[in-house]
This record gives sequence, C-alpha cells and structure tokens, in this order.
Amino acid sequence: MSNWPDRRILDLLGIELPILQAPMAGASGSAMAIAVARAGGLGALPCAMLTGDQVRGEIEAFRTACPGQPLNLNFFCHQPPAPDPERDARWKQALEAYYAEVGADFAAPTPVSNRAPFDEQSCVLVEQMRPDVVSFHFGLPQAALLQRVKASGAKVLSSATTVEEALWLEANGCDAIIAMGYEAGGHRGMFLSDDITSQIGTFALVPQIADAVHLPVIAAGGIGDHRGLVAALALGASAVQIGTAYLFCPEAKVSPAHRRALDTAQASDTALTNLFTGRPARGINNRIMRELGPMSDLAPRFPLAGGALMPLRAITDAQGNSDFSNLWSGQALRLGRPMPAEQLTREIAEKALARITR
Repeated sequence: MSNWPDRRILDLLGIELPILQAPMAGASGSAMAIAVARAGGLGALPCAMLTGDQVRGEIEAFRTACPGQPLNLNFFCHQPPAPDPERDARWKQALEAYYAEVGADFAAPTPVSNRAPFDEQSCVLVEQMRPDVVSFHFGLPQAALLQRVKASGAKVLSSATTVEEALWLEANGCDAIIAMGYEAGGHRGMFLSDDITSQIGTFALVPQIADAVHLPVIAAGGIGDHRGLVAALALGASAVQIGTAYLFCPEAKVSPAHRRALDTAQASDTALTNLFTGRPARGINNRIMRELGPMSDLAPRFPLAGGALMPLRAITDAQGNSDFSNLWSGQALRLGRPMPAEQLTREIAEKALARITR
C-alpha cells in the first residue's frame, strides 16, 4: 500500500502504514508491537512501568521477531511530586470504609505507586538500544537529555492537547506531534496546564494544530476504524495513533474484569478521572468513580494516588471485581472488535486507502 496522500510520517518513521499503536502502559508489550509492525504500522513499548532489564528484554523480543523494523519506546516525563504526608493521609482516610468492606489492613503502610519519569538511566538505555523512535507523554524531558536522545538517531514524538502545547513541542525539538483529543483513553498528555476544561475533541484539535505547526501531525483519540483514519487525513493529519481498539486484540494484556468492561460498557460510560494515579485519565466508570466522583481534590499528585488503592485492588482483582481498578478506555470503545492486532491494522489501512483512492 503505497498510495497514501501524505507520506511525511511514513518517510520520517520508516513505516508502510500511517498507523501508530498507542503505547498503553500495563496493557501492551512486545507481542502487540510485533503484530502491529508486521502489518506495516509502528509498534510501541510503554517503558514507564518497566525496569531497564525488562525494557531490554522486550526490545530483544521485538527485534528477533521483526528484524529491521522501527520501534517506538515511550516514556513519561513528569516531575515527581514533593512529599505531602497530610494529603496522603486524607486520601487514605477517604478509602477507609472500603478497606473495612474488603478486609484490607488499613493500619499497614501504604504501598508506593510509581511510574518512573525519563531520567539519566532511561537516556543511557536509549543510547545503548538505539530505538528508531522515542515518544514522550507530559511534554519533553530536560533539554540536555533530549539532545542525547536525538543524537542517538531517534525521531522524537510527544503529545499535545492544545495548540499552545503543539507550538511548544515544535519549538523544543519534536519531529512530529501527536494531537491528543478529549476522546482518547488513558492519561491526558497535557503539560502546560492542568485545567481539563481546556481539552477539546480530536477533530477540532487536529486541523488547528496542523495549521499552526510545520511538523507532521498524528491524530489520537476516538479513532477505532478506517473511517477515523480517513477523517484524520482529510483534516490535515499525516497518520493516526490508535489505542482502545487494540485493547480488544488477544495481544493486549488486560485483566478479565477489564475485558468484560470493554465488552459491555456503552460509549457514553467513560469519564476523566484522577482517582487511580493523580492525573486525569479516561476510563470506564466503575464503583469508586461513581461513589467518590471521577475527579477528587483529595487524590495525591501523580503518580502517588494509586498507592492507597493497591491493597483494595490486590483483594478485589483476584475476585474478578473491578470496583477499585482503572479500566482505561477511550470513547470509541464500541468500535472495538476482537481480532489479532496484525489483522486489525491491515484492515483499517486497506479500507481507508480504498475510500481515499476510489
């Protein structure tokens, strides 16, 4: 398939199809990346929740299966929050009744929920493994680290949720920009503001970013089939990044409870919530979101909010109960179909190209 009207992302990243797999931390790994790459898209490995050795193992598995194919390593680049024991205590106190209900030990020390930001160790890993693409969430790392990433030969991507963020990313060294709309599942990529009311939909955001920057734009959020790809290209995007649709694939690493929620939830039954990590992320509504409200001022800052929920999840997840678990999903979940990721990627591309060229 070579008749794509905009080849900027294809040529920049060395891929055949204008489809990027979203790097979904905890839900995807080398199996998903391999399947997408075999179809001609860009596979991704989420690294924020993995050790260096785990990342190396996943890269080696990918390269064994897909020699010469490009791979995207994704990192978070948030600033770790300052300790706030009083806020941590207030948050745990808000959960005390749930501890009593499920039989968790409220007096036990609270576990630490952590997602590592891009740092010196991460940069050394990139320099050693030399991935073709490195993407970031929540802005970009320190300038000196970013320069080293670029010097390694990697193309750099990052997410923008506003035109202002897109302009900042262009001015600070990105090679392409992911325009992440309100519909997208998982964590917002926002970094210049924490005001979620500044979020707009993908198909309002994409043309505005495409008009404002000189870099190729990748549309993300609410895209689950070929129609979304066609629409994104028409609005000025060079490619799309797809997440939720891949959660329905057998390569996805989601719990049975998460899969049941994906299979049964209505498209209107998702919300932005900070309860599980401390940053707004879109997921399927569950009990704790309904009872506490999806957004809470009590929740500690990212990524610490999840610590007090871990004892609850340890008990309820084992029972197949998702009352206290994050069920990340975008608004296009009802477009999801259970099929292998390689087949899904090819089908989306083939049907989109047929519409574009007919």
